[in-house]
Amino acid sequence: MQPDPGSLPSPSYDSASLPPPFIDEARSLLRYSDLVRQWISRTITTRYKRSWLGAAWTMVNPLLTMTILTVVFSQLFGLEPRAYALYVLSGLIAWNFMAQSTTAAMSDLYWSGGILTRVYIPKSAFAVAATGAGAVNLLIALVPFTLLAVLFGAEVGWTWLLIPLAILPLMAFALGVGLLVSTASIYFPDVLPMYEILLTAWFYLTPIIYRLEALPAGLQAVLRLNPMVTFLGLFRLVLTGELSELLPLMALAYALGIVVLLAGWSVFTRRSRDFPYRV
Repeated sequence: MQPDPGSLPSPSYDSASLPPPFIDEARSLLRYSDLVRQWISRTITTRYKRSWLGAAWTMVNPLLTMTILTVVFSQLFGLEPRAYALYVLSGLIAWNFMAQSTTAAMSDLYWSGGILTRVYIPKSAFAVAATGAGAVNLLIALVPFTLLAVLFGAEVGWTWLLIPLAILPLMAFALGVGLLVSTASIYFPDVLPMYEILLTAWFYLTPIIYRLEALPAGLQAVLRLNPMVTFLGLFRLVLTGELSELLPLMALAYALGIVVLLAGWSVFTRRSRDFPYRV
């Protein structure tokens, strides 16, 4: 005898039992950690497999830019060319990581709308994979920097062992920014080209090709509001071995990185469930 369908309890879905999006996305990302690692590997492989120089392009690109900038600006600023070259190259390595990671995080999510509507994957995986791939490129780019530092007679001291500690807050910052701009790009597609323009302005507002100390005091105070000043300063202090300001700058860098990461994660996870309906 079949039971009366009207007598069966109807299924109930208690949305209140679900964890907050902030926590739920983090759990999903951990469950799909193998997928993130595969994406990082695929990104690195795809980027270089059709390039004649391969992974060497990651090293050649900043070197070429550094050479041009050194020839032009070392004389203009009256600086010793070899010291200026290392100064510019260290700034370019850190800057390229941030700019490329955030741009890739945004574009990868935006152009992967078809995947989001077919299968479930944590939306944050795109930004995390882009940041991870950028970190690999950063480490590769440190190879020519080390060779040049030795060639130019710069001191390669024990503080270089702290390079990972200088990279971590920059990674947190880049991931946070990547999550924020990714969220904005889903709702406003014009964010993609606008962000590239913003990056150009941001580049010149960051002391990469000039020294912050050479600017007037008032302008220095304004530019110090740029968080990249802190991250570049920490990165360069570790490479130069100057310990006097290392701990305060490291504390500030970690505070900035964590705050921006938490802000980006909060905004992204609150909106991520709407993404498949908007891409």
